[in-house]
Amino acid sequence: MTQRRWLPALLLGLTVTLLAGCSTTRVVEGQVQSFSTLAAMPAPATYRIERLPSQQAPSFDPIATLAEQALARAGLQRDDAAPRLLVQLGVQADAVPRYDPFRPYGPYGPGPWGMGGWYGRGWGVHGVWRFGEPTPLHRRAVSIVMRDASTQAVVYETSAVHEDVWVSDPAVYGVLFDAALNGFPKPPQGPRQVRICLLYTSPSPRD
Repeated sequence: MTQRRWLPALLLGLTVTLLAGCSTTRVVEGQVQSFSTLAAMPAPATYRIERLPSQQAPSFDPIATLAEQALARAGLQRDDAAPRLLVQLGVQADAVPRYDPFRPYGPYGPGPWGMGGWYGRGWGVHGVWRFGEPTPLHRRAVSIVMRDASTQAVVYETSAVHEDVWVSDPAVYGVLFDAALNGFPKPPQGPRQVRICLLYTSPSPRD
């Protein structure tokens, strides 16, 4: 009888725990590679974002805002009138098929997959998904190139890529900008993995 009384309470507790897990932090792992000729933080540590022609549309504003926030966390301040650095951004979104070892046609079946391009030359998920095939991974990538405003020489170049079944745009881009700027202005050499937490609510895998 004792077990019968506390079993419903235990199940209720597990249910509450699972529901609470819908609003939690999610770890985003970015594949990062950076190149720098900077010996220290530029003085003054100011910048101006130079948008490419494909980035002039208002739809790019949220992405630019996320980049500005990440640049601020890295110690840089926006100053369009007197920048020390000129910053160019790149953003990419596409779908990467997932390998299914039980399919007879190799990783992704006999049909083609298209890839998206950098912002302005392709946006969103491209390709055709067939029922019964593994849900593709959603690939998100960002890049940042910094030039010395006086010499136009590239002084910093970095990129971050993340692949996952979860879809969380545009928040993932902000995390990827943070990952790409990890270690600025003197980042570790070579490719590396950077793990950053993202507040995520009610994820829904497309599986």
